[in-house]
Amino acid sequence: MQRVLVAGATGYLGGFVVRELKSRGCFVRALVRSRARAGELAEVVDEIVDGEVTKPDTLLRICEGIDAVFSSVGITKQKDGLTFNDVDYEGNKNLLDVALRAGVQKFVYVSAFNGPSLRQLDIIDAHEAFVDELRASGIDWAVLRPTGYFSDMGEFFEMAKKGRIWLIGNGANRVNPIHGADLAAACADALEGTATEIDVGGPQTLNWNEVAAIAFRSLDRPAKISRVPSWLMWSVVRLVRLFNRHQGELLAFFTTMSTTDVVAPATGSRTLEAHYLRLGNPPAVPNGGASC
Repeated sequence: MQRVLVAGATGYLGGFVVRELKSRGCFVRALVRSRARAGELAEVVDEIVDGEVTKPDTLLRICEGIDAVFSSVGITKQKDGLTFNDVDYEGNKNLLDVALRAGVQKFVYVSAFNGPSLRQLDIIDAHEAFVDELRASGIDWAVLRPTGYFSDMGEFFEMAKKGRIWLIGNGANRVNPIHGADLAAACADALEGTATEIDVGGPQTLNWNEVAAIAFRSLDRPAKISRVPSWLMWSVVRLVRLFNRHQGELLAFFTTMSTTDVVAPATGSRTLEAHYLRLGNPPAVPNGGASC
């Protein structure tokens, strides 16, 4: 039985990874910032340990008896003044240091598609700086670079619910986003396999106009799509960066992903339209529970 520490277990991808590893018979220890935030995860994993990746003194014993570490730790919304470098690089490096001291055999990490060529973006550079550390560490490793999560695609569904979707540029660039469950299977395969750098996307390639049309169709509403010129968005990025570097870099990342093709080798079976239909018609949960 492989014993795996999952860091980022309470995040979108981490939750799917936990369940995928358990389905393969792994022992799973989840690293969480607070047990109070673990929720139903506590019923799925074998162990929960508390710790914050930005505070090395909270991580000292988390890798004892562990064979492999999986990390999807990263930051989007800025909290406690932390930066991409603080969390995506330094936080994961703290995890790696603990893993090395404990004799962990393998470390699997999730970066972003085309990461090596997009290091001018703070969020990507922090990811890839950690990848550099991982390569040089001497541990067996693997890095997955997905095109984008279905959870990110949810933003277009939310815009459609409000009546209009705004696209950057002409909407002709293509993407094949991946569902968390399909990506989790690829992550589990990486833990078991020998490949070190793995580009991965979903089974369906769409342009952004098609993504918007699917969102409206799933709600049975007429499509209302507006487009913002890319030059205008880059002007907004430069302005926002002056006042809030973190938010400006998130906007730069989103603009870059929207105006370049983001298509990786396809895997999985879950389609974006099925995901949007599920968002529009969430399954009933008995006893007044919350649906996922």
